[in-house]
Amino acid sequence: MNYVILRGQLSSQPQERVLASGSVLWSLELTTPTDQGAWSVPVAWFDPPVSVAFESGDEVVVVGAVRRRFFRSAAGTQSRTEVVASDVVSATARRKVDRVVQRELDRLGAHLGGALRSV
Repeated sequence: MNYVILRGQLSSQPQERVLASGSVLWSLELTTPTDQGAWSVPVAWFDPPVSVAFESGDEVVVVGAVRRRFFRSAAGTQSRTEVVASDVVSATARRKVDRVVQRELDRLGAHLGGALRSV
């Protein structure tokens, strides 16, 4: 089971790349507050809706899964741990946030064999 729900602030402008497959990849850096300060979480979002526009400083909610990917560079084989987003929504869009979070809780509840509800 691999479920992630994060809320935080975009610490930089989203970076967009078009992959060889034709898919669009957005790379986001999300800063989330913790008891020890703040953590920076890299987020990969494949094929985001064309109507979506985020700026540095925007508060967002991200749902997705954690993955570690390996790639080759001039320095050799490297790895990166990141969140692969299934959805990213503005934290100020309360109904969208509730809908996206509840959908993830429903998926998790189905996986666990019971219902979960958001608070």
